[in-house]
Amino acid sequence: MRNSILAASLLALAVASPAALAHKEGDIIVRAGAITVDPHESSGDINAGGADIPGSKATLDSNTQLGLNFAYMLTDHVGIELLAATPFSHDVGTKGLGGLKLGSIKHLPPTLSAVYYPMESGSVFQPYVGLGLNYTWFFDTELTSEAEGQGFNGLDMDDSWGLAYQVGADYMLTDNLMLNAQGRYIDIDTTGTTHLGTTKVKVDVDVDPFVYMVGLGYKF
Repeated sequence: MRNSILAASLLALAVASPAALAHKEGDIIVRAGAITVDPHESSGDINAGGADIPGSKATLDSNTQLGLNFAYMLTDHVGIELLAATPFSHDVGTKGLGGLKLGSIKHLPPTLSAVYYPMESGSVFQPYVGLGLNYTWFFDTELTSEAEGQGFNGLDMDDSWGLAYQVGADYMLTDNLMLNAQGRYIDIDTTGTTHLGTTKVKVDVDVDPFVYMVGLGYKF
């Protein structure tokens, strides 16, 4: 009899546990982890004084920072989410100009998205997809000493608005603690401007990064 009661109790816990772990309407979810911005840039030719320099391009490297997500569940399946991070830093290089390292830039890419969780609310594993709007703010732009030595002065990058596409998944470890992995593709278009002496030099760049984040989340 005791074994039957124990088995029934364990079965009840097994059935009830996923529902307790699931995301529900009204939940607030905070996630934190390592986030990498990996630009897949497509650059136009560098333009100097109104004339393109054939074969010249601008390049950007990748960077990893602390990423933060804040999500609110509007229903059991739909939420809104804000992506934030500590400032990303990228080196700006060139092709076709002797490999000149032009400078460095920092940016913040806050992104607000609507997210959809297709699984039933009782699932411990919760994949999701999202679509949102990104604003990328470029700041703290600096030229390298190499570029300044060649006569370049000033560096500016235009801010950008664009769509952001997202996939991700949560795996609940406890009622409140979860593992999270997510990836995004963000449409970021900018124009970089500098001067060589008095000659204006600019280049249009579709940065279009893939953004990856892995971390932990906590549900309130």
